Amino acid sequence: MIQVLGLVAGACTSIASAPQVVKAWKTKYVKDVSKKMFILLALGTGLWLVYGIFKSDIPIIVTNAVSVACNSIMLLLKIRYQKLPQNNPDK
Repeated sequence: MIQVLGLVAGACTSIASAPQVVKAWKTKYVKDVSKKMFILLALGTGLWLVYGIFKSDIPIIVTNAVSVACNSIMLLLKIRYQKLPQNNPDK
C-alpha cells in the first residue's frame, strides 16, 4: 500500500509541469516561462532519481524519471522558442 501511495503522490508531482509543456508546444509562447526554475527543477528531480536508484525505490525512480523528462522537454522548448517573436496567445 505504501508503494501505491508513493506512486500516486509522485505521479501528481511528476505530471504537474505537463500542462505547461503542452501549452508551450502548441502556442510556441515561452516568454513567461522561467528557464531558471525549470533548470533547478530538472536538477532536483534528477538528484531524486539518482537517490531512488541507490535506494532501489521504484516509486522514486519512476516518478522522478517522468519528472526529469517533462522538465527537460520544457527547457528544450524554452530554448527553441525563446528566439521567436512572442505574442501573447491569450489576447
